[in-house]
Amino acid sequence: MLNTAAPKSTNAQKAIVCVHFVRGGPAYLPEIDAYVDFITSHGHQALVHDTGTTVPLNAQVVWWMCGRVPSTEARRLKSAFHIHEYASTSAPPKAWLKDFIKHWTQPEPDYRFFQNGWVRERMGFDDGMPYALRDMGVAQAFFDAAAPALPDASYEDDAPIRIPPNEFDLVYLGEMNRLLPFVPLLQSIHDAGRTLLLVGDVPDALRAQLPATVTCTGRVPHADVPRQLRRARFGLNLVSNIEPYNQQTSTKLLEYCAVGLPVVSNDYAWVRYFAAHYQGNFHLLRDDPSSWQFSFGEALDAYPYVVPDVRELAWPKLLSKLAIWKHLHIVPEVPKPSWQIDATGRLSGIR
Repeated sequence: MLNTAAPKSTNAQKAIVCVHFVRGGPAYLPEIDAYVDFITSHGHQALVHDTGTTVPLNAQVVWWMCGRVPSTEARRLKSAFHIHEYASTSAPPKAWLKDFIKHWTQPEPDYRFFQNGWVRERMGFDDGMPYALRDMGVAQAFFDAAAPALPDASYEDDAPIRIPPNEFDLVYLGEMNRLLPFVPLLQSIHDAGRTLLLVGDVPDALRAQLPATVTCTGRVPHADVPRQLRRARFGLNLVSNIEPYNQQTSTKLLEYCAVGLPVVSNDYAWVRYFAAHYQGNFHLLRDDPSSWQFSFGEALDAYPYVVPDVRELAWPKLLSKLAIWKHLHIVPEVPKPSWQIDATGRLSGIR
């Protein structure tokens, strides 16, 4: 049960709930920023910790981004309401063993979040604990960076001002170490006469194998990422076709769609599901390396792309649908109308 014995705000005289998020590692977690914005926009507080040891003993809510949750910290914070969030399952090698150990050694929380049904099934919790599915969202800055509609013919002279020039054919955003298996494909992009922009910190092992037509931005502030994506004509989504990667939401693909980029992707389970669910049409590459140079040649421009509308995945809309906020008293319960018969014999509602 959530302890609501919290400080009162001076203006509304309501209990202020403070949620403590524990990152548990250096991974990029845009959902934490979205959570903090949502909670503070409703007049409550949120703090982010790199480790559970800095969470105060009187914490009301501790939200663990799993990771392993130390049993010692769970016992120390036993009076708090604990939430365990699984945005992904363990990565190879021995991913199944890591998940098995996590399943049996994690302290029992009060609530769980999973990115999707596959992650929930893979983790295998069957203890009856309440849970919800919460997919990845998109920050508003990506929608703001979307290219404006093409101007009417009478305004053609203004087009270069309204639509930024594309310096590159393709752009890739994300964890660069995961591009190492795709070096032959990057070479095919070069052989087809196309240019590629890599947005992020490129490790030396990858940089040494990159063709000359690849440009690297290095690490950029997250606020600048939408502008970097708009420097290219197509978004490149490359995900290893092995579990858990091929079952998890590709955040970069969502962000490509939000800024309006047509998507070129390798073919795997999640990307097919997403395209069907959101009515997108992506240029899916075949596994045959001999086809890649053609795919990045004339086919790159000729393909009938459809960029899906992902506005429903904006973080505020996505988070507003979660039932946990009412349980935590962050979003107030909406009172149900009660009905009575007035003097005329008609039903009237009273809130």
